[in-house]
Amino acid sequence: MAGTIWEWVAAGFLGAVIGSASIFTRYRDEPDNALRTWPALFYLLVNALASMLAFLVIRIFGWNFGMDDPLGAAWLQVLAAGFGAITILRISLPFKIGETSVSIGLNQALEAVFVAVDRAVDRKRGQQRAKVVNEKMREVSFEKASVALPAYCFALLQNLSQTDQEMFARRVNLLRSADLSPRVKSYLLGLSLLNLVGDEILKTGVDNLGDEIKDLPVTTTTTLTTTETVSVTVEPQPVVPAESE
Repeated sequence: MAGTIWEWVAAGFLGAVIGSASIFTRYRDEPDNALRTWPALFYLLVNALASMLAFLVIRIFGWNFGMDDPLGAAWLQVLAAGFGAITILRISLPFKIGETSVSIGLNQALEAVFVAVDRAVDRKRGQQRAKVVNEKMREVSFEKASVALPAYCFALLQNLSQTDQEMFARRVNLLRSADLSPRVKSYLLGLSLLNLVGDEILKTGVDNLGDEIKDLPVTTTTTLTTTETVSVTVEPQPVVPAESE
């Protein structure tokens, strides 16, 4: 049996979804933006095609996994193809050539594709992150925001692990002792937060905290001394004509 069109579509879709898990784990701040890059789409296509190829092999050999119901067996084959393809793509066989151990398999080709995906996604996300940080952290004081801003952003999230928060705290402590300008420290603080909370949470945190974390300009108060001026009015004297002798 060749399988229906929906079974083929489901097998390819399942392979792409399972492959996208790698993108989600690497780019937790904005995985949806990462998935919009061309290399990431190519990576998902490779996973989808591998899943469909595995589905073809399963159908050719007629593996029904002990199920008598044709419909149930077909969808079980789809699941096996989706998860099995990911396993096959990541299998590598170790060989020893002389004193050197070499791994040969599809995993090497997949890793090469994933390296290209990483670089392309990093470039695109780097541009987006730089724009967000420059816009939102430009007027933020590192000394004021290093505690308040992370605490506020973390409170907005429900599933941020304690381990991630502790790692972030250590990173902030390193920034405090670093020989960098306050502006650079603020930018690096924003970039570190982006990795955990994403663009929108960072924007919301900076906007809501407002002047509490901003580096406000120093206002110079000038005291003016008022000098009282006494006005003296001089009345004109009448001119008396001289007497002629």
